[in-house]
Amino acid sequence: MDRSQIEVYATGGSKLIHAYQGLNRDDLLAFPVPGTWSLQQIAIHLMDSDLIGSDRMKRIAAMDNPLLIGYDETAFSLLPGLNDLDAMEACELFDKNRKMTATIFRSLGDVSFQRSGIHNEVGHVTLAQMIDKYIHHLDGHLEFVRQKRALLGKAI
Repeated sequence: MDRSQIEVYATGGSKLIHAYQGLNRDDLLAFPVPGTWSLQQIAIHLMDSDLIGSDRMKRIAAMDNPLLIGYDETAFSLLPGLNDLDAMEACELFDKNRKMTATIFRSLGDVSFQRSGIHNEVGHVTLAQMIDKYIHHLDGHLEFVRQKRALLGKAI
């Protein structure tokens, strides 16, 4: 694995915080693209996903071939109280979690990134693949955030 990916992963939180700056409650709860998630739902989804991802990656680093369990992101996005959560706090938690997890990654030897686990939905995954997956996951959602902000007249 290219260890510079650790830094890409670690700095993802600052990109997310930047993407959410200047949004108000109406912006967060709007559906500028009908049938898709609101900016609020995206922020909370990214926080949830990254916390789960951090757990999965630490399991791979610490355990021999751990089982990694999937979850229903749509069901999570519909939980009661989701709109009462603070989207910027979710972005800040995402940022802190990434920075703390990256500290662990920086301490691992190169061979650790070849360690693997078994995901119940996708099968065999290495730590390096998981880091790459979570980098791309954020980037994909940041593109959705940019599009929705532009439709709201609040381009980044």
